[in-house]
This record gives sequence, C-alpha cells and structure tokens, in this order.
Amino acid sequence: METSNYFDQAIEDYKRGTSRMKEHLPDMTKGYFHFTEEAFREGTIDQKSKQLMALAISIYAQDEYCIIYHTKGAVEHGASETEIMETLAISAALGGGAAFAQAVTLAMDTYTHYQQTLH
Repeated sequence: METSNYFDQAIEDYKRGTSRMKEHLPDMTKGYFHFTEEAFREGTIDQKSKQLMALAISIYAQDEYCIIYHTKGAVEHGASETEIMETLAISAALGGGAAFAQAVTLAMDTYTHYQQTLH
C-alpha cells in the first residue's frame, strides 16, 4: 500500500518494522502485542482516555511514531481538539520545551490531518 502523507507513511513504516520483528521473534512479539491489546481494552477507563494518556506519555518520551499513532487513536475514539490540547498541556507541563515543541507541531498536525480525513 502506497501512502500519500507523512502520518499514514509513519504508521506503515511501524507496521513493516513490526512484521520484520515477528519473523525473527514471533513469541516475543505475540506476547508484547497481547499485553498491549489488553492494556488498551476498554475497562473502567474508556479507550479515548487511554489513547489520550498514551499520547501524553508519547510526547514526553519524544516517540514520534507513538505520537502519530495515539493521536490518530484519540481522534478515532472521538477526542475533541480541546481534549487533545489539554493532554498536550499536561505532557508539556511535565516534559518542558521539548515536549511542548512536539505537542504544538507533530501532535497538532496529526490531529488536524486525521480529524479531516476520518470525520
């Protein structure tokens, strides 16, 4: 699948890397993905809130792939621009200037892209 934008391309790159890892370490990747699927399964905390938490952590950790992935996930679960902004503010409050820079650029650009293409 050929993608036409940076955001979808980044997700495709991640999936390609994951497939390569599965070839070499199938049991490890199976265990890892089972764990993460369970962590993101709706429970007492809804999936939108879990995606917003993951977004805040991703920004703090400076993980561009996860910033894109979890911003998209938040949009898919109905997060508003204000909810995204509040999440970004919390991450920047703890992560300082580097987190703020990722928040106001990559995270907001990703939000805008998926808000327009998914809704």
